[in-house]
Amino acid sequence: MNEEFKDLQSIQNLKGVGPKGESSLNNLGIFSISDAAFHLPFRYEDRSYITPITDASYQTPVLIEGEIMKSTVVFRGRRMLFSEIYDGTGKLTMRMFNFAMAQHKALEKGKMIRCYGTITPGPNGKQMIHPQYQVFEKEDSIEIEKNLTPIYPTTSGLQQNKLKKIIENSLEYCDKNNLLKEESEKKEYSKYGNLLETLKFLHKPPVETNLIELIEGKHPAQQVLIKEELVAHMLCAGILKNELEGRTGPSMTEISLREDDFLESLPFDLTNAQNKVWKEISGDLLDKIPMRRLLQGDVGSGKTLVGALAALHAQSNDYQTAILCPTEILAEQHLTSFSNWFEDLGINVMLLTGSAKAKERKQIVEHLAKGTIDILIGTHAIFQEGIEFKNLGLTIIDEQHRFGVHQRFSMLEKGGKENQSPHQLIMTATPIPRTLAMTVYGSLETSIIDELPPGRNPVQTSSRPDSYREKVIKRVEEVCLTGKRAYWVCTLIEDSDELEAQSAEELYKEISTALPKLKVGLVHGRLKKDQKDSVIEKFRKGDIQLLVCTTVIEVGVDVPEATLMIIENPERLGLSQLHQLRGRVGRKANTDSHCLLLYKEPLSGLAEERIKTMEATTDGFQIAEKDLELRGAGDIYGIRQSGLMDLKIANPIRDSNLLLDAQEEALELGKNDKDFAKTLVERWIGNRVDYSDS
Repeated sequence: MNEEFKDLQSIQNLKGVGPKGESSLNNLGIFSISDAAFHLPFRYEDRSYITPITDASYQTPVLIEGEIMKSTVVFRGRRMLFSEIYDGTGKLTMRMFNFAMAQHKALEKGKMIRCYGTITPGPNGKQMIHPQYQVFEKEDSIEIEKNLTPIYPTTSGLQQNKLKKIIENSLEYCDKNNLLKEESEKKEYSKYGNLLETLKFLHKPPVETNLIELIEGKHPAQQVLIKEELVAHMLCAGILKNELEGRTGPSMTEISLREDDFLESLPFDLTNAQNKVWKEISGDLLDKIPMRRLLQGDVGSGKTLVGALAALHAQSNDYQTAILCPTEILAEQHLTSFSNWFEDLGINVMLLTGSAKAKERKQIVEHLAKGTIDILIGTHAIFQEGIEFKNLGLTIIDEQHRFGVHQRFSMLEKGGKENQSPHQLIMTATPIPRTLAMTVYGSLETSIIDELPPGRNPVQTSSRPDSYREKVIKRVEEVCLTGKRAYWVCTLIEDSDELEAQSAEELYKEISTALPKLKVGLVHGRLKKDQKDSVIEKFRKGDIQLLVCTTVIEVGVDVPEATLMIIENPERLGLSQLHQLRGRVGRKANTDSHCLLLYKEPLSGLAEERIKTMEATTDGFQIAEKDLELRGAGDIYGIRQSGLMDLKIANPIRDSNLLLDAQEEALELGKNDKDFAKTLVERWIGNRVDYSDS
């Protein structure tokens, strides 16, 4: 991508995108204007007509409009906001559990409100819980949507309406600057004019568009793009494989006796599965071809220990190891583990995160270049310019789905030697179903740890409606007073970190008040690092018995004494994320652990199915397959949200009928039209890998 085109594609060319907005967009994988245009809706809503309250059916999403008759905050075990709405035909109550006082003030009596949500039965008749709404004056004229309303995957700090405006601006910008207007020789886009018109159609389909087809990903406009995306990912896997051709791997033929010393120092034996995968990995390290291996293993199966064996082998052959973690919590956990394991072996383990002070970072850079750091554990900070290794021989990437393709493979260039790439071990506790692995990870060998260490009891999982809340709180107190520890996870998918933090803080106050005998701690994403670390350390030591937290603890918090987890509003999360959260308990041998899913009624069919699956199995592979099966019914974004793949629209299970054609097309393009192949990879995955002609 040349500099002129890069400048033209800069996301900062769009109105309203400053540094903070750019950072939020980057979190969604949006690095250019084309990326924004390709950020497709994961579902649609029909807000093209207003339904009278009296005609609104239960369990059906509708748009209603009426006058706010009153708005009050009440306390019934927890704080709730009730707003009564009247439209001349009937009354409806809008009910919210998580809200800011600014929202309460805005819901003034006498103002008009337009709400979109699902009608459910409430104590006073019809109600909507946490609908999307717009407040306006009686004299204002508010237009009704003329198209189906797109709902986009978003992230903290980027509200749906703001993201929608940015995407609209990106489409206008592409139109004015003649971007994405290429005609396809095969006329795939002929019905819509060109690629850009196809995208415009999918961002704002006319009301008469078949909504069922759109939900199921079967609309012709979607099928064109789905196939193209699958082709792009297959091309990318091939490109990355080509990158290795002509490169050698670090020579690690020296077998050290320290491996035996290390294993003997452990208070346990490796499982058969760990021994099996270590044999596969150690065989790769002895080879002159760079290792590219995906290590899958459920939460608590011992992947990190296998990674430690690989790092020890690299150090014994005078090579450095980089360990990449998606969060500082996980990086610090690994630092503790590796330091404890290797303290008697003279191996220097260091940590580099984004919060490192300038002086500390400078020292790390100097020691890395000299080769005096054997193992560097860190977050995205390791990708920064200036971080260069003297002799990098191995990279271990933990929770690989949280890193982009460009980040994972930028480490190939940090080996310190021309035409030599470090070995790469990619680890994940999110099992990747075979369909996905074949589609995107075809260039990787796969190892699986399919057993847990002996003595680990499966976590018993059950569910209860929120009406059992008081009994649950009492049960948590009983458990904690016996000396055990518990998590209470507050899940809130909202538009900002601020609201999520506020929700967790309110839950913390509620639980602290209800359980005065317990020491309760609070962790959420807006806490400063030192505050977060302090609370987690107190929880680890037992100075805090109950940790109220958001999903920030999903990865990296390892407290074996924690035996109980309450997950609030589990209906808001996908199966894979629920399974990851549950993996924070049940980490101590010969100890029973429990996970309780505390849900809001009524449950949707999909949410009920997810909860039943969590109760039925603790097998991560079964859960991953079921997650994809359920999300295939329409939640396209679910693939991204669960972290299994960075797909924008395709779903390999739902779209399995396109896989063979996509594979053939990828092979054809890779051989005969490398320029267009490069265009497709840049379009769908971004300019994240160097295309190789070798």
